[in-house]
Amino acid sequence: MTNPFLFEYTSQRKLLLVVNLWIILCEIMNDNDLYEAIFKRKSIRNYDSTKFDQNRLEEISKGLAGLKPLSEGIKTEFKIISPDQVTRKTLNKAPHYIAAFSEAKGAYKANIGFMLQQMDLYFSATGLGSCWLGIPQPTKEVRESSNLEFIILMSFGNSSETIYRTGVSQFKRKPLSEITNIEGADELLEPARLAPSAVNLQNWYFTGDKNLIHAYSSKSSFFRNIIGGGYFPVNMGIAIYHLQLAAQHLGWKAKMVFEEGLDKNPPKDREYITSLKIEKP
Repeated sequence: MTNPFLFEYTSQRKLLLVVNLWIILCEIMNDNDLYEAIFKRKSIRNYDSTKFDQNRLEEISKGLAGLKPLSEGIKTEFKIISPDQVTRKTLNKAPHYIAAFSEAKGAYKANIGFMLQQMDLYFSATGLGSCWLGIPQPTKEVRESSNLEFIILMSFGNSSETIYRTGVSQFKRKPLSEITNIEGADELLEPARLAPSAVNLQNWYFTGDKNLIHAYSSKSSFFRNIIGGGYFPVNMGIAIYHLQLAAQHLGWKAKMVFEEGLDKNPPKDREYITSLKIEKP
């Protein structure tokens, strides 16, 4: 029986070719449009109701198959679904949604944040609107169509509102002094500072130096979970992707590493997530 939520491809070889082309496109955009989108993107909540045609949706679906993970070896799945397959009826409807699923393994929620933020920036860079959605849920039928855990939704489509901010001053974000104690690495940390997060909680904190940056998250709690703390790991993945993208834009190699021992003695009320090792030519 054909799965109604996944696009079919005429051959595995054709899919592999398209995915490779998508990866090449994203690598070209890393030093250009994707990076620049960080400084002007905004969450879009009002959309033109016009739906994309099948070819456009198939291109986006193939792009989802080529997203780069934060952590290797974690199974993920991304499904493009319609408004009728989203249970929250009171929100402003978008013509399309991406439902993200993952194997519950390791830093799997941060991995989803890292991967799907690539699409968020891609949509912004190509003139489309998108928004992370924590409250709406896919229907039971959609959730049961995957063997993996549902994590989060992202809406997308043609925006019916202004799609870009006119400057960094329009971002409601904490100053760098509140999210890091690192000096001399503003070119890396400023893009991370501008990352979107659930309820704008901005739960990240960075220590270390400009060659090795350690990423910490605020600890979750019962109260914090009520106001969006359950998405702290997803937020961290988003900010870490911005950090890595900034390093790549500067022509530096950026590698994720787990520093032993940092999880044992984190800053107060923080928990260690990962570290980014920067290698300059």
